[in-house]
Amino acid sequence: MSDGSDLSRLNEKLDTLIGLIERAVPAAPRPADFDAAEAFVWSPHPGELVPVTRVNRVDITLLCAVSRLRDLLLDNTRRFAKGLPANNALLWGARGMGKSSLVKAAQAAINTELGSNILKLVEIHREDIESLPLLMKMVRDTPYRFIIFCDDLSFDQDDTSYKSLKAVLEGGIEGRPDNVIFYATSNRRHLLPRDMIENERSTAINPAEAVEEKVSLSDRFGLWLGFHKCSQDDYLDMVNGYVAHYGLKLEADRLRAEALEWATTRGSRSGRVAFQFIQDLAGRLGQTLD
Repeated sequence: MSDGSDLSRLNEKLDTLIGLIERAVPAAPRPADFDAAEAFVWSPHPGELVPVTRVNRVDITLLCAVSRLRDLLLDNTRRFAKGLPANNALLWGARGMGKSSLVKAAQAAINTELGSNILKLVEIHREDIESLPLLMKMVRDTPYRFIIFCDDLSFDQDDTSYKSLKAVLEGGIEGRPDNVIFYATSNRRHLLPRDMIENERSTAINPAEAVEEKVSLSDRFGLWLGFHKCSQDDYLDMVNGYVAHYGLKLEADRLRAEALEWATTRGSRSGRVAFQFIQDLAGRLGQTLD
């Protein structure tokens, strides 16, 4: 009996040990099926591109009040998709003005324009930035072109992962793959909080060099697109664009009054607020947003 009991305890210990080893040793990255979708989410553990079968985005024609920024990003994305020189892009500025929507819409628009799915969108979360080299290795030798997209990118006090991003944007010793471009959105123009930059200035031996190190992260993005708060006319143009696109029926004066009241109660005007109003309006009218 004791022999059987001892063997059972030994097996339990071996199972526990195997479990600890499996958690300590990263699993081999799974090969990606790039034909499975046109968009993916990067999961660094174990190193997997998860297909997104239905991307949450709006048609690019609905992004009103940002036509100049839209055209600049479209042109940059088009050149990249065709294998021509293009820049990493930083979309910064006011919340709710369509920064992330524009990135997703531009990728879809260029694929439609070219009649192919050669351009893939890969979303990476800010906390996974340090795993970028592994992602780059996975997509480097493929026939596709990739927009690596990080939404709401910023770095807080004592966060040094921005150095990993700088190395990737610069390319490091291998160079950034020709089939990869990096798009990011942020509410901060320089991606780092002002107090973090000022703290570096006050404690550094050479304050100018310390601040330059922090600010230079944004300089790795060749294309800067600034999004600012919209005017009342821009806001109403957004609302009217959505109404026409979704075929919502409401008398013009009433639509204007309700849209302005909606913005007033939220204390802001933006593309996000306009779409939230449209969702409420469609619900009250008993219509779907297809």
